[in-house]
Amino acid sequence: MTARAADWRPTASLEGLRARAAALARAREFFAARGVLEVDTPLLINAPVSEVQLHSARVQLEEGAHRPPESAPQLYLHTSPEYAMKRLLAAGSGDIYQICHVVRGGERSALHNPEFTLIEWYRRGLSLDGLMDEVEALVRALLGEWGAGRSSERVSYREVFQRELGLDPFTASTALLERAAQPLGFRAAGTAERDVWLELLMGALVGPRLGRGALTFVHGYPATQAALACLDPQDPRAARRFELYGEGIELANGFEELTEAGEQRSRFERDNAARRRLGLPLAPIDERLLAALEAGLPQCAGVALGFDRTLMLASGAKHIDEVLAFPTARA
Repeated sequence: MTARAADWRPTASLEGLRARAAALARAREFFAARGVLEVDTPLLINAPVSEVQLHSARVQLEEGAHRPPESAPQLYLHTSPEYAMKRLLAAGSGDIYQICHVVRGGERSALHNPEFTLIEWYRRGLSLDGLMDEVEALVRALLGEWGAGRSSERVSYREVFQRELGLDPFTASTALLERAAQPLGFRAAGTAERDVWLELLMGALVGPRLGRGALTFVHGYPATQAALACLDPQDPRAARRFELYGEGIELANGFEELTEAGEQRSRFERDNAARRRLGLPLAPIDERLLAALEAGLPQCAGVALGFDRTLMLASGAKHIDEVLAFPTARA
């Protein structure tokens, strides 16, 4: 028997797959009780996200026997349904949510499978604090017993860096950030940009310490790390963005959404300039999204919740494969 033939079974247990289905049903009940409409947007898209830390999978569809493959348009698998959902909001959909598979390249670890499930939703007129309240309510509903005994806290990005690393992420020099990362064994000879160091420190040192015995919301991320969020009017160095952590695992990422088309275009262009400097493929700008913003995106807050990671906490799983029927290696 070949190795491939031997791994036909799912990596999650049948009991775990039943628990997954029950959790999906609870999520849909949660939104139905709040009058939030479920929507379904395309997996294949024409314009990918532009953030440098996200890598979109590229796809070329066969055009037929008499047309060369290179003539097929370049398409992408979405890393999030955000752009399409904002177009629906601008068209007057009202509050919406979606449960869907997304694909991100370059991600495979105990917490990452290239294909995974997001629950993403948008609420008109809701503040960032109000959205955090709603995220906490849904996550507790999905976590069951695990979440019942956990407290919650809300702390700023600046405060967690000061608490965990003893530095101010808004004023620390790039050299100081690089020194703080030395225990991780990374060296960049001063060539890396500030956000590279900040994201490394958050991902490898700060984040894993958060949410221990609690649900921890971190808010007020640097403005340079929020490509689609409003800036804080009290401190324009910070964005109206939060992340949720549980037991050191990032579970959710939420924004008060940027609605101004000109500013959004400028941010896309800055992202592409950064991609060019880093030798990454440029991202075609989503002109349909910009047109939707120009037509009028209502003031809203939106969030994406990692469903598989939430199930990991609920079940005590140590690897994401334990909550998936077939991870990419067995797909």
